[in-house]
Amino acid sequence: MKEEFALEQIDQRARQSVAYYWATRSAQQQKQEETGRADQGLRSAVTGGAQMDGFIELFTDLIANAGIPREYIFRSKALELPGFFRPTKEWDLPVVKSDTLIAVIEAKSQVGPSFGNNFNNRTEEAIGSALDLWTAYREGALLASPQPFLGYLFMLEDCAASNQASQGEGASFQGVP
Repeated sequence: MKEEFALEQIDQRARQSVAYYWATRSAQQQKQEETGRADQGLRSAVTGGAQMDGFIELFTDLIANAGIPREYIFRSKALELPGFFRPTKEWDLPVVKSDTLIAVIEAKSQVGPSFGNNFNNRTEEAIGSALDLWTAYREGALLASPQPFLGYLFMLEDCAASNQASQGEGASFQGVP
């Protein structure tokens, strides 16, 4: 049976997904510390994966609510899609029916303290993944699929460091004749 989602329910689920993100990060960091095999710095909170699963579950429910049977919605990197510049990629949430790619969604996050370089890396990753998918589509690697929906959720920590401009030296070409 199709469940209808009110805007308030979606807002509540998004808030729960953010809470799940922080709880998962904390639990992963604690688990690594307890085993004595913690990654350096804040990496121990993110190398276990699954932090964005609350959002993936929300997207799964919204897609199913739109009429796509759940059997065509793949989660937890359960399906590799062909690429063009790389052979395959495991997306967070591909929707595929009978060799037809309907949609693909990727969910990423970034927490401080180093926002400048890390944000640039995440941006390059998103643009590169999109370019790879669209080139594979254009070149026929996705078989006869119509143009799929491509979504990219990026959750950025809201803090002072993420809300200010970088502290660069100014224009890169100062003094160049």
